[in-house]
Amino acid sequence: MSESESEVAAVAADCETVDVRLHDGTLDGVVTVTLNRPDARNALNATLRAELKRVLDAVEASSAKVVVLTGADEAKAFVAGADVKELRERDMLEQREASKRPRVYEYVDDLRQPVIARINGHALGGGCELIQACDVRIAHERAKIGQPEINLGIMPGGGGTQRLPRLVGEGHAMRLILTGELVSAEEAAEIGLVDEVHDGETFDDRVYELAEMMATKSPVALEYAKKAIKAASRMDLEQGIEYEAELFAQLFATPDKNEGIDAFFEDRDPEWDER
Repeated sequence: MSESESEVAAVAADCETVDVRLHDGTLDGVVTVTLNRPDARNALNATLRAELKRVLDAVEASSAKVVVLTGADEAKAFVAGADVKELRERDMLEQREASKRPRVYEYVDDLRQPVIARINGHALGGGCELIQACDVRIAHERAKIGQPEINLGIMPGGGGTQRLPRLVGEGHAMRLILTGELVSAEEAAEIGLVDEVHDGETFDDRVYELAEMMATKSPVALEYAKKAIKAASRMDLEQGIEYEAELFAQLFATPDKNEGIDAFFEDRDPEWDER
């Protein structure tokens, strides 16, 4: 275990609601981060949010290449939402303070490593917003997904009104947010809210197949490609193309550019620069 991996493990060991698994072998470079409040169906309370931030800080500073974010299987949920008891106790000023960025959604969205959402069960409210902040979303066929906040007299407050329309279009976003309707994993895939749906036999195989494929790539190329793709929904076309060209050019200053091309010509696996 490298020094940076040891730091991730040390941070995780001090957490009550977040577990970390550092993979090896063919999955070397993959880190699985598990939200673990099974009695509350992994609801996002203050403790879980704070611990997830600390873990993600350690992961970002580590040599990890890919993150798989999931919920404890015992809960049969990815994240069942925010902790409603906490919401009930807050007034406007307290909620404004709690909403200060960066929140867990921005931590996931801005992480330099790609993040795969392993949606092992219900992803509701804040859980739905958390998967929207991930880069790839793979759902188990049993998952239910939605933004039911309207049923509590509130609305999504973790980015759902902004990220959801960018994923599924304004019409579907309006339907889901204004009705609070939950959709099956299959419908979520049809409208673009998740990328793939799998049954119990193929679910983990597919999640970790994707993670392994990403982990074999250059870490800096993964980071820059992620930044460029994210920019597509945040810049106009001309700005986005300029940004892509600049990131592309910057990769030519890295040792991985020559290593990748040399490995291609020499018909061998590249040995990427460790960050």
